[in-house]
Amino acid sequence: RGIVISLFLGLISVGLIVEGIIPGIPTLANTIEIIFVNNLGLPFGSGIILFSIVFLITLFYLIRYSQKREKITLNTILLSFSFILIGYSSYSIVLIRSNYNPPIDENNPENVLNFISYLKREQYGYRPLFFGQYFDANITGQEETGVTYKRGKDEYEIKEKKLKYVYDSKRVTPFPRMYSASPNHIERYREITGLSQNEKPTFSDNIVFFFKYQVGHMYLRYFLWNFSGRASDIQGASWLSFLNLFEDVPYSIENNKARNNYLMIPLILGILGLFFQFFSDRKNFYVVLLLFILTGFALVVYLNSPPVEPRERDYIYAGSYYAFSIWIGFGIISIFSFLGKLINNKKIALILSGLISFSSPSILAIENWDDHDRSNRYLTVDSAKNLLAACEPNSILFTGGDNDTFPLWYVQEVENFRTDVRVIVLSYFNTDWYIDQMMSKKNKSEKIDFSISLDNYIQGGYNDYLPIRANDNRSINLKKYIEFVERNVKAIQFRNYNTVPSKSFYLTDFDFNENQLPENLKAFYQDTLILRVKGNKNGLEKKDLAFLDLLQKGNWERPIYFNNTSLNGIGLDIKRNVVQEGFVYKLLPIENTSSNSFVNTEKMYSSLMENSFWRGLDDENAYFSEDHRGFIMNYRSTFNTLIKNLIDKKRYDDALRVINKCLSIMPDKSLTFDHFSVQIVEFLIDLNREANLETMELANEIAELTSSRADEILNYYFDNGIKNRYEINRNLVSLNTLARAFNNIGDDELSKKYRELFENNYSRNAVN
Repeated sequence: RGIVISLFLGLISVGLIVEGIIPGIPTLANTIEIIFVNNLGLPFGSGIILFSIVFLITLFYLIRYSQKREKITLNTILLSFSFILIGYSSYSIVLIRSNYNPPIDENNPENVLNFISYLKREQYGYRPLFFGQYFDANITGQEETGVTYKRGKDEYEIKEKKLKYVYDSKRVTPFPRMYSASPNHIERYREITGLSQNEKPTFSDNIVFFFKYQVGHMYLRYFLWNFSGRASDIQGASWLSFLNLFEDVPYSIENNKARNNYLMIPLILGILGLFFQFFSDRKNFYVVLLLFILTGFALVVYLNSPPVEPRERDYIYAGSYYAFSIWIGFGIISIFSFLGKLINNKKIALILSGLISFSSPSILAIENWDDHDRSNRYLTVDSAKNLLAACEPNSILFTGGDNDTFPLWYVQEVENFRTDVRVIVLSYFNTDWYIDQMMSKKNKSEKIDFSISLDNYIQGGYNDYLPIRANDNRSINLKKYIEFVERNVKAIQFRNYNTVPSKSFYLTDFDFNENQLPENLKAFYQDTLILRVKGNKNGLEKKDLAFLDLLQKGNWERPIYFNNTSLNGIGLDIKRNVVQEGFVYKLLPIENTSSNSFVNTEKMYSSLMENSFWRGLDDENAYFSEDHRGFIMNYRSTFNTLIKNLIDKKRYDDALRVINKCLSIMPDKSLTFDHFSVQIVEFLIDLNREANLETMELANEIAELTSSRADEILNYYFDNGIKNRYEINRNLVSLNTLARAFNNIGDDELSKKYRELFENNYSRNAVN
C-alpha cells in the first residue's frame, strides 16, 4: 500500500512540475501581460514586470509566514517550490541569449510568447496518452483549443488558432498506443502486431504493441545493452548474453567495435543486489525501486513512442540505469556477506568480493573503450568543411536534418570557416521565425531578400500549406504567383489556404550570363526555367514557397547549392536543374532531359583531389559509428560519380588517380568496403579493357573480398530470420553487379561463381 501511495504522489509531483509549474507560471505571466497591454492599454512588458514583483513578494511573505508560525509542512513545500524555481531559472539563459539574436537561434524564444512554446516543446507535436485514436480512425472535424499571439505595433495580435483533430468516436480507445496515421508507421504497426493489411486494430493489439515494442524493444533492449551486452551499433541491434560469446557471426559484425558482451556480469550483480536490499533494507529498497520505475517503465508509458525513430533513444532512460547501478553496489555487499558466512574469514571474504566486484567495471572498460574513444576522428568536422569548401563565395547552401547541419554550424561559429555561406536548414524553413532570421545578415553572410513579407509567412496563415488545384498542364509565371501570394489575392485562396493553380512554374526575364556555365552544359541553358512540383506531391509546404520566393527575388546573384538530403527533401523536382560539384549540387537555369546527372567534372575533380579534408579516415584504430559509415557511403558514391564521368570522357589516367585516392583515404582496414566499393570493381575492369592499365589484380582482390562478405552476411540473416530488407537487397545487388561485370569481359569462371552466389541467396530471400 505504501509503495502505491508513494508512486501515486511521486507521479503527481512530477506531473505538477513538468506540466504545471514550468510552463504554467510563464503562461500565467503571459496572460496577465496580454490583459495589461490589450485591455488596459499599458506598454509592452508592464504585465510581466508587475507579475514578477507580486509573485516574488508573495513567495517571500509565505515563506516568512510559515517560519514565524512554525508551519513545517507549508515551509517544506514552499522551500521545495523555491528550489525548483531556482533550478529551472537556468532556462532564462535561453531567453537572454535569444535577445542577442545569435546566428543560431532555434525557435527564437526572445519573448514570453515564444518562450512558452519552447518550454512546452510545441514544435514536437502531440501524442495521446490516456485516451486517443487508433491509426485507422477517420478525422470527423476540428476543434479550437486556444489561440497564440504575436507582438503587433501597439498590442498583441492573434497569430493563429490552435486546432485539434476530432476522430470517429468508434475508433478511439483508452491507453492509445498505435495512434499515428503516418503510412510508414502504419506498416510497422501491422508488422509488429501481425495485423493483416485491412484488419482493424483492437485494444488487445494495443497491448501487444505496448509490451512487444514500447516495453520490449524501446526499453528492455536498451536496459540489457547497458548491463548484459550489445550486438552492434547498427540501429535495431539486439542485446547479448554469455551464450553469444562463441557465436559465429559475419566479418562486419565481428569487427564492429560496438559489439560489446559483458557476459551478463553487471546484470547478475544488480539482480543479487536487488534481492539483498529487499530482504535487508526494505524501506530504502522501495525508494530505489520507485526511482527505477519512474525513470524507466513510467517514461515508456508517458513517451508513447512511435514505431519508427530516426535514431536509438537509449539515453532517455539513463535515470533507470543509475537506479539499477545502485543495486549493483548492493550486489557486491551481498557477495561479501555470503562469502563471510561461507569462509568465516572476513579478510579473505573481503579480498574475494573485491576481486569479483572489480570484474564488472573491468569488463565494461575492456568492451566499451574502443567504441567510446573519439580520438583521431575528424570525419564530422571535415564533412562540414567539405560541403562549405565546395561552395562559391556568398552562396546559399540548403541542408537537411541534424547530422547534416550541426557540424556546419560548428565549423562556422567555432572555427570561423566559410562564414560567408548562408546555411538554410530546409525543415526549419517551414517556420516564420527561421525565415525572419534569414532576412538579417549573419557573420559574413548577407541577408536573403524575399518578395513575400514576414506577415505572410506567419504560422497559422494562408501559406503553411498550399494545396494544388491545377485545371490543366500549363505552367504559371512564378513572379506573378509570388506577387499574388504577397497581395493575398482571393482568386488563389480556398478556405484557409492559398492554393497552387498549376503543377509547374516558369521563371523568365532573369539576369544570368550563360558564359558562367561549364562548356558541357551551355547547350542545356534555359532562358525560361520550368520548375515542376514532384509527382507525388499534392501541395507545397511553406519551405517550398520560401525557396521559390528567394529564387525569383535573388535573380541568380547568389549561387544556390543543395546537399543530397535537402535535394531529396524539397517539394520541387529540381534534380534536372542542378549540376554536381563535389559534395554539393548547384542550381542553374538548365534542364537535363537524360537519366544521367550533370557533373561539373573539372570542379568536382579539383574539389575531391585538392580541396577537401580527409583526416584520420585511414586510421584503423579510430571508431566510426553507423552514422559516420553513412557519410562514408556518400563519400564513396561521390567518388564513383566522378570516376564514371572521367571514364566516359576517356580520361582514364585521371580516373585511376581518383580510384587510388578513394582507396587510400578510405581503405578497407579502417572503413570496411561497402556496396559502393563494388562499383570500383566495374571501373577497374573498364580501365583494364579500355586503356590497358593493368587493374585486374586489384579488381579481383576487391571482388573476392566484397563477395565473400556479402554471401556471409546474407547467410547469417537468413539463418537467424533477420529481416533487414535494406541490407539484404544491398548485398544481393552487390553479388549481381559482380556477376554482370565479369560476364561483360567474358570471364566465365568468375561470372559463374558470383552468379551462383547471387542466385542461391536470392532464392533463400524469396523463401524468407
